[in-house]
Amino acid sequence: MPADRRSRKRQLKKFTRGLRPALGSHAIRLAGHLPLGAARALGAAIGKLTYAVGGRTVEVSRENLQRCFPDLAPERREVLIRESLVQTAMTAAEAPAIWAQPWSRMHRWVRSLDGFSLIERQQQTGRGLLLLAPHLGNWEIMGPVMPRCVNDITFMYQPTGMEAIDELMIHGRSKDGVKLAPTTRKGVSQVLKALQAGEVVSILPDQVPDEGSGQVADFFGHPAQTMTLVYKLIQRTGCDVLMIFAKRVSGGFQIVVREADPAISNPDMAVSLAALNRSVEACVREIPEQYQWEYKRFKGAPEEVMSGSCCA
Repeated sequence: MPADRRSRKRQLKKFTRGLRPALGSHAIRLAGHLPLGAARALGAAIGKLTYAVGGRTVEVSRENLQRCFPDLAPERREVLIRESLVQTAMTAAEAPAIWAQPWSRMHRWVRSLDGFSLIERQQQTGRGLLLLAPHLGNWEIMGPVMPRCVNDITFMYQPTGMEAIDELMIHGRSKDGVKLAPTTRKGVSQVLKALQAGEVVSILPDQVPDEGSGQVADFFGHPAQTMTLVYKLIQRTGCDVLMIFAKRVSGGFQIVVREADPAISNPDMAVSLAALNRSVEACVREIPEQYQWEYKRFKGAPEEVMSGSCCA
């Protein structure tokens, strides 16, 4: 290939890499103006199309559900795969509206609160509180809701690496006094100080951890790399732990709080991590169709390595 042609090709690739985040951020801004019903309809259409087209996302969902619900009839499993993809796409479509809308318009989306007496009782102790929010329902709605329920709250988040989109996400999530902490060493130090001060911290506990930041523990009866951050924060601060998720219901969301497995505070890391995963499982079993089954939760686990597959 001539040098000038290679140069043009490199310039085109550089241009398109820069264009994608810009187009993405523009699309997010436009989606932020959609009513909740329209955002859900858009997400449902995308989810149905994703299932119809097939591909890796569908295959990962199928493999994960076969692993976690082996007794489920194949036809019922397919229904669950399709519904999960629809629900996940709805989460993505709803997020811009949650980031963009003021609480004066959004408050009517919160249809009910379930289990919030657990938070009220905990807040009287003066200890820090770790709220664990799995990839279940739409966790983005927690941002505007929780500052109305607790005095100080910090959410950990993982930057996308795309500046334009990160800027929109951070601005949308940090409304109403919410503090954000990135999933970096500095962010971990920030949440540690918050818990030691008796504040509330929320973390997505079922992400596949970075290398060196996790250990294997069973999830739905299968080994899965599990973050050790939750265990370390509990041991360092003596904080309390509760589970929380936002169930998608007609016209909005039901915010649900559940007790974590008591063994999550055990000083033995293996015991604590197993309890963490059982706590996530218990939430998922309430609304399995709203869990992100296309997420590669079992990636890198021993079972996958031995089989030569890290796809699920």
